[in-house]
Amino acid sequence: MRSKNLIDSNNSSSLHTIEETEQTKEVFAAIDLGSNSFHLIVAELKNDQLLIIDRMKEMVRLASGLDDKGKLSDEAQQKGFDCLARFGQRLTNIPDKNIRIVGTNTLRKAKNGSKFIAHAEKLLNHSIEVVAGREEARLIYLGVAHSQSDNSENRLVIDIGGGSTEFIIGQGFSPSYTESLHMGCVSMTLKAFSDGKLNETNFKIAELYARLELQTIKNTYRNVGWTFATGASGTIKAIGKVLRTYHDNKETDAPYPGITTKGLKWLIKEMISQKFISKLELDGLNIERQAVFSGGVAVLYAAFKVLKIESMNVSDSALREGVIYDLQGRHSHEDVRQRTINHLLKQYHVDTRQALEVEKTLINLYQQVQEEWSIQQFSSEQTLQWVAALHELGLSIAHNQYHKHGAYIIENSDLPGFSRQEQHRLALLIRAQRRKFPKQEFKTLSKECKKSVSYLAILLRLSILLHRDRSENALPEIKASAKDQIITLQFPDNFFEKHPLTLVDLEQEADYLKAIKFTLALDE
Repeated sequence: MRSKNLIDSNNSSSLHTIEETEQTKEVFAAIDLGSNSFHLIVAELKNDQLLIIDRMKEMVRLASGLDDKGKLSDEAQQKGFDCLARFGQRLTNIPDKNIRIVGTNTLRKAKNGSKFIAHAEKLLNHSIEVVAGREEARLIYLGVAHSQSDNSENRLVIDIGGGSTEFIIGQGFSPSYTESLHMGCVSMTLKAFSDGKLNETNFKIAELYARLELQTIKNTYRNVGWTFATGASGTIKAIGKVLRTYHDNKETDAPYPGITTKGLKWLIKEMISQKFISKLELDGLNIERQAVFSGGVAVLYAAFKVLKIESMNVSDSALREGVIYDLQGRHSHEDVRQRTINHLLKQYHVDTRQALEVEKTLINLYQQVQEEWSIQQFSSEQTLQWVAALHELGLSIAHNQYHKHGAYIIENSDLPGFSRQEQHRLALLIRAQRRKFPKQEFKTLSKECKKSVSYLAILLRLSILLHRDRSENALPEIKASAKDQIITLQFPDNFFEKHPLTLVDLEQEADYLKAIKFTLALDE
């Protein structure tokens, strides 16, 4: 359902004449840490519409800083940090809950990406989510769909980034097919145009690389089909602008309106005539995009040929606008993550009654010890609901080591709405729910995150144990208190006489927790 309209204030001067209302306004911000550019947009919720009130963009070219070992160079990182320090100032007066920052392909690939993210988060004073390729595609589609007229026909959306290209087919505001391929304007330029020459040979090499990537989606996408094709991202907008500029000036026979195979052929021929990337001059092409333009053109040309695209219009909206809509949807109880959880529960036949009982106890314990343990903000009650719902996911595979099966499913599935960090934390919690505590896996987390996730894992383990008998009778009131590495549970008088198995389980749990230097104390 389309809930809001996103309007760019730069293109809607008439809005300034609308009389102010008493309606409370909210401001949202999204930052897209792309492989080529970093983008910031700020939007205001006004008169039931999202109005863009500010945009910032810097060509960082993070992907160009990846060395042959997959590490970001110090120079590339510093360029990113300098940009984010400026972006951070713009976020100062925006509530944390209304800000979302996402990283894409390069931060997915970089082996030292976590180090970059840790410093970037300090500069921005906000967490950064690295999204998987298909989640990036979903967000792109969301941004594009809200910028176009609503219809029920299939729409193809292509977004060429610095390190990846997303292909999506959907109807209305719902994507049906999402894919992220490992080719982008920066990576393709480095791969096929590393000598800096614009010639027929290099363009053919680039087209071959792109065709190989496109083989994985060729048949499916062509069989599904679409009525409209839309391009997003700076590369496709730049291609559209160049073709339109030459057409409007009537200096050549460059075909327009819209991007077509004929137009791309003309553009490639024009670029080859200029021989070198460093000397490339095209009306409408920003000098900042000159260095990576050839790779982007080659990717789009191959996509047109392989998928048999006839023509494409250009959208001004893309990933960051999709992030704004997704964020605003979470505030409006339209969180796609909950739909994802519900789908998993149905797909893996989870016992929802048992999950709900565990959830009630988990939230009860959490609320009692949260302040003493200073658990991080990401550990919200919503996160507890998710992990309680999913903790028995692996039972559909086998009872033996079902906690490991469930963790694997969550870690490696495409989960719409979730960042990689969210998936990783959920997977760790599910993995840590029983038996020996997986200390080694927790080493992947930062110090503060490790501490909070460990606390949650302990609460989850205890909640599951208290419901091991799967009884339909409600638990009596259990009081919890915590301090440093100690948690104390206080039970009603004679509880253990009536529940001897629970006592044995808790005593065994105390032994498991000793291995990670935690103390579980039991009182009646």
